[in-house]
Amino acid sequence: MPNVTFESPLLHKNLTVYAIAGDTSTVLSVAEANKVPIPHDCRDGECGSCLIEVVTLTGKTMGSLLTEKEKAQLKSLGKITPEEIRRAEVEDVAPRFRLACQYVVRDQDILVKFTGEPGGA
Repeated sequence: MPNVTFESPLLHKNLTVYAIAGDTSTVLSVAEANKVPIPHDCRDGECGSCLIEVVTLTGKTMGSLLTEKEKAQLKSLGKITPEEIRRAEVEDVAPRFRLACQYVVRDQDILVKFTGEPGGA
């Protein structure tokens, strides 16, 4: 089971929770289940308010499918380059910034950073 650690100025201290490997839960779903206040408006990759920074803590860095909505939002926020998109799609290398509502937890321990401001990471 992977650990997901949340780090934010909104939290008194970092919070580490277990996620079920192979489940299709997004980071946003895991956060909500553990009362972690990642800002979000749409839950569908349309608004970009749930922007997070993801750092792999253990194991090989694994990408996670970038949806077209997520690519568009990350591009509009200036948080992803065409090269990062190519590496995610061809080499399975996860980009640093993601949308919490789109990023599915994989079998690796990760640190999820967010500012608490919609669209800020």
